[in-house]
Amino acid sequence: MPEDSARPTGRTAAADSGFAADGTAHAARIYDYILGGKDYYPADQEAGDAMCREWPALPIHMRANRDWMNRAVRWLAEEAGVRQFLDIGSGIPTSPNIHEIAQSAAPSSRVVYVDNDPLVLALSRGLLTSTPQGRTSYVEADMRDPQAILDSPAFRDTLDLGEPVALTVIAIVHFLLDEHDAVGIVRRLLEPLPSGSYLAMSIGTAEFAPEEVGRVAREYAARDMPMRLRTFAEAEEFFEDLDLVEPGIVQVHKWRPDPADAGAVRDEDIAMYGAVARKP
Repeated sequence: MPEDSARPTGRTAAADSGFAADGTAHAARIYDYILGGKDYYPADQEAGDAMCREWPALPIHMRANRDWMNRAVRWLAEEAGVRQFLDIGSGIPTSPNIHEIAQSAAPSSRVVYVDNDPLVLALSRGLLTSTPQGRTSYVEADMRDPQAILDSPAFRDTLDLGEPVALTVIAIVHFLLDEHDAVGIVRRLLEPLPSGSYLAMSIGTAEFAPEEVGRVAREYAARDMPMRLRTFAEAEEFFEDLDLVEPGIVQVHKWRPDPADAGAVRDEDIAMYGAVARKP
């Protein structure tokens, strides 16, 4: 279960949001609970504790994914010069959010956040605190319907498709099953983005701790959240016809780690590939 020093106590922000709990766990709220947040309900806490009993490294894995996101967005803003971001499956607002990282490098950066959890919508004010020079907006939509995202007023009004956009798909496609065609969904979202745009993804895998990650997946499935974990070869499919940025597709803790953190995390404690690639 989460470390005692990080575990929230008392009344949660979810309880104060005005959004009633329905008694079911949700992936974004489980993630928030395990990372020490406060936007969760008892069902999410129960689920998170059960998953951490099955794989005690789960909090390490989730923090490594979050740290990778921060590094990838910082690279996109500082090194690649990207000023627009489309974030799919934004989840519970947790600082620093993508717009905070991007706008710290370029205050004019614009971000569209997309999620389908009503609680994320209720708490979306945490995603909308833009700099005066930039802009953030929020779309309540399911990524399985990419056209609804692309047709939304927030997408059209916030992003200029004459300039590069970074599509960020962080720790979400493992909830898309084969019948959902995850690769096809990502390609449809990339299609209208101009040359020079980027795809940044982290992709769940069981290749490094198959037994432990398999048990966590069963806990998710028992709560009506079946998972589709992918091999390295399957992760590569998302980046076909794109130019991978060095070091390519690697476990998230190995993607351009901060020097002080290099080697601090064991490979078997990470169940996520990460990569950034440029659209020619």
